[in-house]
Amino acid sequence: MSRFATPIAEQIWDMKYRLKEADGTPVDETVEDTWRRIARATASVESDPAHWEQRFYAALEDFKFLPAGRITAGAGTGRSVTLFNCFVMGTIPDSLSGIFEHLREAALTMQQGGGIGYDFSTIRPKGAGVSGVAADASGPLSFMDVWDAMCRTIMSAGARRGAMMGTMRCDHPDIEDFVAAKSDAARLRNFNMSVLVTDPFMAAVMADSHWDLVFDGRVYRTVEARDLWNRIMRATYDYAEPGVIFIDRINRVNNLSYCEQISATNPCGEQPLPPYGACLLGSVNLPRLVRNAFAPVADLDLEALEDLVAVAVRLMDNVVDTSRFPLEAQAHEARAKRRIGLGVTGLADALAMVGLRYGSDAAAERTQDWLKRIARAAYLASADLAAEKGPFPLFDRDAFLASDTMEGMDEDVRAAVFDKGIRNALLTSIAPTGTISLYAGNVSSGIEPVFAHSYTRKVLQKDGSRTEEEIVDFAVQAWRDRHGDVDLPDHFVTAQTLAPLDHVKMQAAAQVWVDSSISKTINCPEDITFEAFKDVYLEAYESGCKGCTTYRPNAVTGSVLSVSETVDRPTADLRDAEAQGEVVYMSEPLDRPHSLEGRTYKLKWPASEHAIYITINDLLLAGHRRPFEIFVNSKNMEHFAWTVALTRMISAVFRRGGDVSFVVEELKAVFDPRGGAWMEGRYIPSILAAIGGVIERHLIDTGFIAGEGLGLKSDPSAEVAVIGQTAKACPNCGSYELRMVEGCMTCLACGHSKCG
Repeated sequence: MSRFATPIAEQIWDMKYRLKEADGTPVDETVEDTWRRIARATASVESDPAHWEQRFYAALEDFKFLPAGRITAGAGTGRSVTLFNCFVMGTIPDSLSGIFEHLREAALTMQQGGGIGYDFSTIRPKGAGVSGVAADASGPLSFMDVWDAMCRTIMSAGARRGAMMGTMRCDHPDIEDFVAAKSDAARLRNFNMSVLVTDPFMAAVMADSHWDLVFDGRVYRTVEARDLWNRIMRATYDYAEPGVIFIDRINRVNNLSYCEQISATNPCGEQPLPPYGACLLGSVNLPRLVRNAFAPVADLDLEALEDLVAVAVRLMDNVVDTSRFPLEAQAHEARAKRRIGLGVTGLADALAMVGLRYGSDAAAERTQDWLKRIARAAYLASADLAAEKGPFPLFDRDAFLASDTMEGMDEDVRAAVFDKGIRNALLTSIAPTGTISLYAGNVSSGIEPVFAHSYTRKVLQKDGSRTEEEIVDFAVQAWRDRHGDVDLPDHFVTAQTLAPLDHVKMQAAAQVWVDSSISKTINCPEDITFEAFKDVYLEAYESGCKGCTTYRPNAVTGSVLSVSETVDRPTADLRDAEAQGEVVYMSEPLDRPHSLEGRTYKLKWPASEHAIYITINDLLLAGHRRPFEIFVNSKNMEHFAWTVALTRMISAVFRRGGDVSFVVEELKAVFDPRGGAWMEGRYIPSILAAIGGVIERHLIDTGFIAGEGLGLKSDPSAEVAVIGQTAKACPNCGSYELRMVEGCMTCLACGHSKCG
């Protein structure tokens, strides 16, 4: 009998986490094999590996403890990959050679799949003098464009989707340009951006006083603090960025304030890290620990919770010793401090199962109590590990015990750390869990509210027919299993029904006992007033949050998927699929018909003696013509290997279905470091970009997309109307089931996430 609660859970395991040979032959026959692989690998550094393998397996079993995707996919595979999710890179020097050396380090880290964070405040502002060359500086934004191009190039080379965080201090002279950068829908698309907001700046905002913009001790300009704050607020109101990081609070309450300074976070914000800082992640699946669900006495099994946390801390600590790192500086930093990020997922489901409404005062109080139990158990377990294996190398007992976190701990925890030391400098964090939450049975993500109680996923079969499967939230399914298909109690709520300040309340409650930070998105209605929107950020600051990220539907980024008030699923039947050419995900690649119609295009690249011939064959499906396969050929033997690879890969993408127009976008973004060429009056950055242009023209001519730079013909922006709003198509499977969760755009249909 399958351990998976839903078909999509098994599909995610198969696509993302199941170990396979290079030819696709499964090594992990079952998910139990995956758990065993992780347990064996992480127990290998123990003095009694057999004992700890069994303990680790028991924690992983039935999805009780969920290591982050890097650990689940990479542990025990023998592959040269990092098991760490989060990196903040080194401090960027204010010199051209130093900047490009750090660009190289970023590329190497991203090549192994690491999400990275950078503070660009250390680069001199635009227009500042550059000594020795009689020139003016181009400013940090210009170099962020270079980083963005690097990330796009790494992605086009076949690496996993990149993710970057760019930060800038609120007193940098270029802060206004930084705030406005995302108003250009085509700029810095591979960055999440956040302003580092200081306590003095917030005091100046409250007092409506002046604010100096400074670099290297020189005041470049003076602005009104409240005007700058309103610019930040208006930007995130209009196009969802930048976010806000309360950097002084982060440094003030950091356990390691005595030996590090933080100025950036990982891409989703849950890990504020020092230069070359790295952190691995894992989550306790709270709904699996609820006893007597929906009964008056329902609650978490706190004894089981504390035992699970202790085992999880040990497993994650072992990952520090078993993981590879892209850079030696990252390995040194990780082993010197042994940071881990143990968090939770399924909070909203667990609250529903014990009868509490997410966003209520009672739910916030229970959340704080549960997370205190987790923090307490984690610190005690780490102290025991220190007694057995030694504390982290930079441990300073007096300085550590003087930290804000330790001053708030119970006396028995402080005594344990005093007597034994502590193995891990920081232990708790709440990360994005969109994919692993689907894998674990569609539990609610992290500390987010339930997005939708249920929705329908459409899958196109090989014969052209469609099947539907209902994806039901974990707690809702548990309710149905006990009570049948009856109305849900009033305390079952979704993100659509919550006020923004209810989100803030839950984030603030959780932050009290999380020593790193929290990745959370506060979804705001499109019609929220600007003044009410600003109140969300002020409340986040005043209630003790370390940062704030909101998402409001807007013209630049579109909207997250909305849900019908009458049909509790995000894919309301608002258009006829046959008539409008609805794009759905294919469960398997389509078989090739005996004959197909197609066209052949001749491409003459100026730097090549021989032309390239591109043939694209189309399939007629549901009354619409869509690309099915491609052939790229040339007499130039230097092109042979990559043209064959391109033929196979693009054809495989075409046969999977969905909105495959992203192939055009990816190819057109590739640039050749040797230089491009001028063709038909425009500069083409590479021969691959030229091929992308040929494919784009074909898709336009056959009616699959609406025009150059646009998406599906049925809707020029590759979006679909849902209850008067719009929802973007998933770039992986083409479904219209994207949602913004914990700072990441996540697909309900296939589990794709921009942040990983």
